[in-house]
Amino acid sequence: MMTKKILGISAFYHDSAAAIIINGEIIAAAQEERFSRKKHDPEFPVQAILFCLAQAHCSISDLDCIIFYDKPLLKFERLLETYFAHAPRGIRSFIRAMPIWLKEKLYLKTVLRRELRLMAGLDKKAKLPQLLFSEHHLSHAGSAFFPSPYDDAAVLCLDGVGEWATSSAWQGRDDKLNPLWEIQFPHSLGLLYSAFTYYAGFKVNSGEYKLMGLAPFGEPKYVDVIFKQLVDVKDDGSFVLNMSYFDFAVGSTMTNDKFHQLFGAPPRTGESEISQKEMDLARSIQVVTEEIVLKIVQHLSTLTTSKNLCLAGGVALNCVANGRILREGAFDNIWIQPAAGDAGGALGAALVAWHHYFEGKKFEGKKFEGKNNVGRHEQSEARQEHDLMQGAYLGPSFTNDEICQILAAKELPFTQLSDDDLYNQAAQLLDEGNVIGWFQGKMEFGPRALGNRSILGDARNQKMQSVMNLKIKYRESFRPFAPIVLAEDVSNYFQHQGASPYMLIVADINDELRLPVSENLQGIEKLNQARSTLPAITHVDYTARLQTVHSETNPKLHQLLNTFKKRTHSSVLINTSFNVRGEPPVCTPEDAINCFLNTEMDYLVMENVLLRKTEQSESAIAIAKLNQFELD
Repeated sequence: MMTKKILGISAFYHDSAAAIIINGEIIAAAQEERFSRKKHDPEFPVQAILFCLAQAHCSISDLDCIIFYDKPLLKFERLLETYFAHAPRGIRSFIRAMPIWLKEKLYLKTVLRRELRLMAGLDKKAKLPQLLFSEHHLSHAGSAFFPSPYDDAAVLCLDGVGEWATSSAWQGRDDKLNPLWEIQFPHSLGLLYSAFTYYAGFKVNSGEYKLMGLAPFGEPKYVDVIFKQLVDVKDDGSFVLNMSYFDFAVGSTMTNDKFHQLFGAPPRTGESEISQKEMDLARSIQVVTEEIVLKIVQHLSTLTTSKNLCLAGGVALNCVANGRILREGAFDNIWIQPAAGDAGGALGAALVAWHHYFEGKKFEGKKFEGKNNVGRHEQSEARQEHDLMQGAYLGPSFTNDEICQILAAKELPFTQLSDDDLYNQAAQLLDEGNVIGWFQGKMEFGPRALGNRSILGDARNQKMQSVMNLKIKYRESFRPFAPIVLAEDVSNYFQHQGASPYMLIVADINDELRLPVSENLQGIEKLNQARSTLPAITHVDYTARLQTVHSETNPKLHQLLNTFKKRTHSSVLINTSFNVRGEPPVCTPEDAINCFLNTEMDYLVMENVLLRKTEQSESAIAIAKLNQFELD
């Protein structure tokens, strides 16, 4: 077979992205938000596409096909049927939605061709590559199975809604995906969770992870109410929502007055004080979600002989549920697509085109030696899986020379260090309680900072969690921070064996590291107590969202942790995304410099270049502080 270059695109809803593959090998992938600096940017991903084409050393005309991640005509069919089923209710929403559909979305093929020609500077008559469309959940399934370590796996996709499907299961075998079952709109686990996100006063499609972080502060007081009134769940995990409580099908909000009466008040106003009630609601819907997911996984295991499970869709970013699947689920091994949401659909669609349309074989190169899975039966040494995501480091990178030129043009003082000096100085600075912006190598694909666009701190420092939240990230005080740990040391600190390279598994802190705490504290008061000898990354329920660091995929971060370990006897650091609240993670050196100067961060490391905040001019800091982002 001749070389096939395939571009995948997701756009026009949220988290627009592009990905390019050549003969099944993932060459590059990036979200548009990282370039546009608009969080969850839904626009046509011009800059992401241009980056992908540059990485593949090709132009639009060199591509064999371009594939979009869902089918707009099926989505339009669902909208029409839903509005007609609820008429005359929803007429205002219908009137708002239809002009957009009739003008653009219904003619998406024309819109895509227009945007591609405009981007490439081609005239209207210029021929473009073949344009394909994948179904939304097939794109998710493709992103979960095809890059995974497995040749045989059950695949589970759970999200808000695609065209019709909200939940789907697949059998992945060799180079094909076959559907097993699906649950259709409006019955959606993702939208149920988003309804509580909305009711708790957070933004839908953005604040769900806040709800997950808030849950351990609450009690599961509303679990019975949710199961009795809002969702009917069968033994096989299939479920039906009681739509009389929800407004998302045809309205402009997620919940309605009946929902608000059930819980005794209207939704919390955004940015107002969070009460114990919101904490209890967060805990309750988290418990419900976990129970439904575990039932679905248990049933799915009866439909396949595979011992492997792959996950994608927005619900797969619920790392607390993922941890329970790994510990209690019916599969031996699980693998989760790090870009599990709609951005990953661009990659999944490209892989679907390669395997299903072009009959291509799974790419076999660039696999790392070691264990072949993420499993509960792993040995204590956690090796990187044989997946094809390259650690999810698929975005732009910058050389020392490029960085130095930018700093010189901005007249910002800096020091250039050798590798050894860099690791030794960074380890010392972290040990002394400083916060470091860490900018290295290729940018990550997906919502998590995996060590290349990160803010680092000492996990042993009790003050670090509040310092980072309030002075660096400018975000809610309850938000937990995740640890990075040397893969080979993970079981020394956490009740986990095996790899967790994408920060998508929550595990308990080891018992011997726990500290006694007062049982009388409630809600946010629980933050005031250190719960372990790693207080900055230990959540109030003694858990942490793990990322194991592997020398194969991130040798620089691995070396930093090793150097820090030699100095402190600890191989754990705080890792949070390099941004402030409302800002996408940084992409370029300019983005990193602005964020560094705009916050209370102490040092910035970009490749082998070190900047000290104390050496930067007041005018440079003042200019950076003009950059403001809409709160998420």
